[in-house]
Amino acid sequence: MIEDLKKLLDNAYAPYSKYLVASIVVMKDGTVFKGVNVENASFGGTICAERNALNSAISNGYKKGDFKEIHIMNASDKIGYPCFICRQSISELCDSSTKIVLYTKTGKQRDVLYSDVITSPFTGDDIK
Repeated sequence: MIEDLKKLLDNAYAPYSKYLVASIVVMKDGTVFKGVNVENASFGGTICAERNALNSAISNGYKKGDFKEIHIMNASDKIGYPCFICRQSISELCDSSTKIVLYTKTGKQRDVLYSDVITSPFTGDDIK
């Protein structure tokens, strides 16, 4: 997984922040979807690697609860957690059994629990 993420980082487009991120989601059936961050001069138009990979799976017919693992690598030497927009997407599409693994390009790795990253999800019940 680490080598695949390193290669994928080369596809990230981050001319403004220079913060390159790659993500691979693994579905419960073993299918893999990849994503990178794609920045935009209009920062609101930027898409993060995690959401890019999650949305790709949904675009290919997968549903909420089909996600087994999310792997996220950034190009620095510091472990990076998903931003809060990505955390919202993770909470919308994944469940508490989804494994989240964070990597740096330099070899650091941290496995985290869904509950460590998603502490108080905003759900559909909140808008009823």
